[in-house]
Amino acid sequence: MTDFWSLFVIVLVVGNVLGICWLLFVTGRKVDPNQPKTTGHAWDGIEELNTPLPRWWLGLFVITLIFGGVYLVLYPGLGAYSGILGWSQQGQYQSSKLDNEARREAFYEEFKTVDIKELASNPKAMASAARLFATNCSTCHGSDGGGAKGFPNLTDDDWLYGNDPATLVSTLVNGRAGIMPDLGLNEADVVVMAHYVQFLSGQPASDHVQREGQQAFAICAACHGSDAKGNQALGAPNLTDDIWLHGRGLADIKAVLRDGKQGNMPSFQSTLTPTEINLLAAYVLSL
Repeated sequence: MTDFWSLFVIVLVVGNVLGICWLLFVTGRKVDPNQPKTTGHAWDGIEELNTPLPRWWLGLFVITLIFGGVYLVLYPGLGAYSGILGWSQQGQYQSSKLDNEARREAFYEEFKTVDIKELASNPKAMASAARLFATNCSTCHGSDGGGAKGFPNLTDDDWLYGNDPATLVSTLVNGRAGIMPDLGLNEADVVVMAHYVQFLSGQPASDHVQREGQQAFAICAACHGSDAKGNQALGAPNLTDDIWLHGRGLADIKAVLRDGKQGNMPSFQSTLTPTEINLLAAYVLSL
């Protein structure tokens, strides 16, 4: 805050306090019995009385002023003046943050050295992990972990990158960036490939689709494998099951082939402690 604005605030606050003191003094004085008992104002035949404030009411106002004066001495309120106690919002936030981190560290201490697979079978650990999941993961994967279109289902046994504990921790720490590139196919090839992908998952297809699709699939095999069963090293989905990340409809498949897809799993390294990440990995395994 600049000196000008600091002085402006001080003058404004002090001016208001002095104005209130003057108003209380004027309205709280005893009325001279020789003076008129009305102010001379009248509305519809009703005259305004000229009577002072009740003493108890005046006393409450005085106590409030004293309280305000003490507050302005102890705490910020007069421009850049920080108050005798030196309190600030930033200081209060940092203090609360450190206190919360200390309590959080103490709570998770018993889980710090426990193996992830053991955590998955620990009811107390999983109760805590469920709250972590609800806060950090449920927005995308659903409160039950069942996923949604474009967001993997964590309750089945279909894994894009694998389900060993180290891989799950790596996903949470580093995040994931899944990319299905635009293959540059013409519309006729898009139609054939869309039907062929459905055929790979067990749906019927004509001989023409099978023949043409198998030939065109060579461009896809680099990621999904020659058997179309996917590649967990790349996060490429298995195309031979009936599990669909971006929709099983023909229009959905065409859109992916035509435009590509890009997904992002954010990193939680900066927001969660290593112990919390282990708990989340264990919780995903337990699903």
